[in-house]
Amino acid sequence: MGGCAGAAPPKVNRLAALGLWMRRHRRPIQLIQWVVVGLYAFLLIVPALLPLPDYQDHILTNLTVLAAFVFWGLWWPFVLISMVLLGRVWCGIFCPEGTLTEAASRVGLGRAIPKWLRWQGWPFVGFLGTTLYGQMASVYQYPTGALAVLGGSTVAAIIVGLIYGRGTRVWCRHLCPVNGVFMLLSKLAPVHFRTDQRAWTAFNREHAGQPIRHESVHCPPLVPLKQLQTASACHMCGKCSGHKNAISLKARSSSEDIVQESATRATREEFILLLFGLFGVAIGAFHWSASPWFVSLKQACAVWLVNHDIMWPLTTTAPWWILTNYPEQNDVFNLLDGAMLITYILATALVMGSVLSLTLCLANRLLGGWSTQRLWHLAHALIPLGGLGVFLGLSATTVTLLRGDGLTLYWINDLRAALLAGGSLWSLYLGYRITGRYRQALLPRLAALAGLGVTISVILYAWWLMFWGW
Repeated sequence: MGGCAGAAPPKVNRLAALGLWMRRHRRPIQLIQWVVVGLYAFLLIVPALLPLPDYQDHILTNLTVLAAFVFWGLWWPFVLISMVLLGRVWCGIFCPEGTLTEAASRVGLGRAIPKWLRWQGWPFVGFLGTTLYGQMASVYQYPTGALAVLGGSTVAAIIVGLIYGRGTRVWCRHLCPVNGVFMLLSKLAPVHFRTDQRAWTAFNREHAGQPIRHESVHCPPLVPLKQLQTASACHMCGKCSGHKNAISLKARSSSEDIVQESATRATREEFILLLFGLFGVAIGAFHWSASPWFVSLKQACAVWLVNHDIMWPLTTTAPWWILTNYPEQNDVFNLLDGAMLITYILATALVMGSVLSLTLCLANRLLGGWSTQRLWHLAHALIPLGGLGVFLGLSATTVTLLRGDGLTLYWINDLRAALLAGGSLWSLYLGYRITGRYRQALLPRLAALAGLGVTISVILYAWWLMFWGW
């Protein structure tokens, strides 16, 4: 595949053979994609049209509760796990938004991607906006909230596909709200498609000036195939497998991408997304509903407003697609609720991101001298703990729904503690490997690891508050 007609195909191992199979059998993959689109549409739209469940309804007796369990109890938590285990296979094979935006771009205007759309800050902005909106609309609790957030994102993906690109996934590459998170987590995957640059160069040299009859490759997420060394942007769709006898699916160490590639590829934008997003915005979103600090802050503001005869923030509500508004469930947000929710999440993001930045700066300095690129690189050691935190936060919904069905799950906090301990050790291991790229002397490396340990301790404290402290 991808070679000159008549050339002997190179020998491949089983993993590389799987990649070639993915390229040769596009129809089964496309069928899977559209089946997922249909399932996604059904679970997103139909429950929003049904009456809200009452407290007696359960996962196996009510479609709305089942849909919530599938989306928030299984779908999204295990999508995160798939990123760590398989790379972005979800994006390339299963994601309904990816399928729809690519299909739309085949019949759309095909315009060039403007410079503003390629801004590297969109992953953080998208993650922040979607998280805030999801909390305002109670996306985990109500099907209409899920329809507003997920459906709105899907409609935006289709519109972008209709305007930009030609058979590509411009939305996925630049604007998807979870693209940045997936790019970080996929760095841990033990498999990826990789270009052998020597084979690429040899192929071009061998066939220079000759008419070559080989299948062209149209990479949906717009990855420059010659530089395909990291798993971050690759959607693992298999379309490029075997191209120029240089690209294949390979196994690798789960630390390779972070220790080696991130040394030059880690960016400020990823640093911000990781520290202020995954450890800030996400933790604030998971915290606020259980936080006594949130309750105290809201009560203090309410008392101040009443004492100053300013009542409209306490009495004004908004439609359900802006702020939670379900009076039949005794669940209505007023403007003060919405303002306090946003304030709490943003404040958590600012505090957590700033503290973690300072502790990582300390680790960077203790390693000897100062290097901004090294700071970005050190932050990547925290990726396992970042992904694990979001998984634990989302799986809290899983636990809530299962307990609502009568399961006790006495062991869940022990499992959470074990996972956090494992994630912390993984991050420390990556930190040790990263420091070895810059200093061989043991003392500076241990000093930097101590700084990284302080960073991890702050993160663990935030999760301790949620699961054990309050």
